[in-house]
Amino acid sequence: MEKVDQALLDRIFIKDLLVRGIIGVNPDERINRQDVLVNATLWADTRTAGASDNVTDTVNYFTVATAIIEHIERTTPYLVEKLAADLVQLCFATDQRIQAIELSVEKPAAVPFARSVGLTIYRTRDKA
Repeated sequence: MEKVDQALLDRIFIKDLLVRGIIGVNPDERINRQDVLVNATLWADTRTAGASDNVTDTVNYFTVATAIIEHIERTTPYLVEKLAADLVQLCFATDQRIQAIELSVEKPAAVPFARSVGLTIYRTRDKA
C-alpha cells in the first residue's frame, strides 16, 4: 500500500485510549466487556493551525477520540480487524483533513502471559 507524502504532513496522535467494549469470538467475550486499547496516528497538514492558533484550523483530537470511544461502546465486532477497519473509516469521516491513519487495536487481557495482543493497520484516504 502506498503511503502519503509524509514530508508535507504532520502527525496528530491519540495514545493509549482505553475503552471497555464487547469484542471477540468466545462466548464470554460476547457478554462481558473487556479493555480495548487504541492508538491512532492521524496524518494531516497542521501549518494553518500553527499560524492561526485556532482549533477550527486543525483536526480536533478530542472529537476523534470521542467518536472512537462511542463506537467501541456501542458496537460488538467479533474481530479486532473489523474494529480497526471501522475506526479508520470513522476517523476519515470525522475530518476531511485527515489524509492517512495508522491505527492499533489491542486486547490487553486476551492471552495469558502476554501483555497485549492486537493489530495495527495503515490506510490512506484515497485507498480506504
